Amino acid sequence: MTRDEIKDLMSYFDETNLNRIKIKDGGFEIELEKYEPEVVAPAPVANAAVACPAPQPINVVVNDAGVKASVPSGVTIDSPMVGSFYAAPSPGAPAFVKVGQSVKKGETVCIIEAMKIMNEIEAEFNCRITKCLVEEGQPIEYGMALFEVEKL
Repeated sequence: MTRDEIKDLMSYFDETNLNRIKIKDGGFEIELEKYEPEVVAPAPVANAAVACPAPQPINVVVNDAGVKASVPSGVTIDSPMVGSFYAAPSPGAPAFVKVGQSVKKGETVCIIEAMKIMNEIEAEFNCRITKCLVEEGQPIEYGMALFEVEKL
């Protein structure tokens, strides 16, 4: 086989769904094999205990349209955006706040991931966290109550 014939064979091989080809012709032998890049999956991370182990029950009200709406029984810290809720800065790290903890105005209480950007959510006033109303990784809507708090 000439060099040009080998190049043509390689081009043809790349265009096909074949993963391996072996050709023997007299004393000439050629073997082509495609290798996919090895994809290494991230190591599984054990679920760490977070400040929000399970959402607490909240009152449910049915409005005139018959749609259920969640209504926390007290003052809340609400989400300023749509995204995913995270109680800690990274997996395995301690949560920003815990139930019963006092928080000062401006302190970070959680992170909401929106479009691959981690947005720190801060307390808008001095308060004590009384309930966590969402779960780790839960999708969050704009204006959704994240924490029930007691103003200090």
